[in-house]
Amino acid sequence: MSHAAAVADKSPSTLRAASLPRWSPWAIAGGSLVLAVAIGLAGGLDSKVQWGLIAGLLFVLGTYGIAAKVEGRRQAKDRVATSLVWVAFVLAVVPLVSLLWTTIARGVKVLDVYFLTHSMGVVADSEPGGGIYHAILGSLEQVGLATAIGAPVGILTAIYLVEYGRGALAKSVTFFVDVMTGIPSIVAGLFILSLMLMFDMQPFGFAGSLALAILMMPVVVRSTEEMLKLVPNELREASLALGVPKWRTILKVVVPTSIGGIITGVMLAIARIAGETAPVLLLVFGNPFINANPFEGAQASLPLYIYQQYSQSAGSTAAYDRAWAASLTLIAFVMILNLVARGIARWKAPKTGR
Repeated sequence: MSHAAAVADKSPSTLRAASLPRWSPWAIAGGSLVLAVAIGLAGGLDSKVQWGLIAGLLFVLGTYGIAAKVEGRRQAKDRVATSLVWVAFVLAVVPLVSLLWTTIARGVKVLDVYFLTHSMGVVADSEPGGGIYHAILGSLEQVGLATAIGAPVGILTAIYLVEYGRGALAKSVTFFVDVMTGIPSIVAGLFILSLMLMFDMQPFGFAGSLALAILMMPVVVRSTEEMLKLVPNELREASLALGVPKWRTILKVVVPTSIGGIITGVMLAIARIAGETAPVLLLVFGNPFINANPFEGAQASLPLYIYQQYSQSAGSTAAYDRAWAASLTLIAFVMILNLVARGIARWKAPKTGR
């Protein structure tokens, strides 16, 4: 190799376009934040939310300006799109983190073993003491009964729509499932309440379970339907080619393949109905004492307990603290359900490879 060729190999390539360093987005974000604070202080803006919005706008504009000057407009547009995604992510996460932090900070004041294992009993709402054991028991029974009703019906409906559904009946079922997905929870409560008034029935826990099941079924149908559609048709065809009946193919091939996603959808539906207050307020009515029989007498539930304690918290710090502690318990319950759903989905996911 000649000396000129060796020098040419060592020289940097001129075809490589200029690019910003990897730390540039962090630097731009820090500069935007400092500039936003300066603008907020100079303009007399006291709200930190306004500072954050100004910082986000400056971050997007600064990213485009710097990238356009160094890398060109085409690459600058790509970086702006990425910046908008990050800004949207921060705007979504900050309120959630703030809500969780506020709930934890205020809920831990009275959250202890005594609070979890005792009911309100003879404790007045304005007095300290009492607990949420009766509300936890009522929520578990009501949500459990709703799941026992809504989950099988939803799963079987989804199997019909995916595997058998053809013609006008399937279109009608799909239409009504879409309609039920968007109905307010109070409508489901009023429907069950009308039936109770027709038969002259008093509030009881199972009535709330029926309303919650109505709200749960469309969510289960939609999630299960999407999971079943992900199963490759080749698996169905291979099973049918071996002479296996269709019902057995569904039971032994289709459902086991998608069982992880189905269980996840059911868990998410449970988390969705666990926080409903309106149907429970109409149908269950609330009870400060422990009632372990959901088929007779009024019951309590966590969402209803939170509503009642907060509505009675005017001038009462004890009721206010109990409301936040019950809210923290409900959030922990929903979080545990989501973690369980993810674990089951990962455990039941089809194994790849040999």
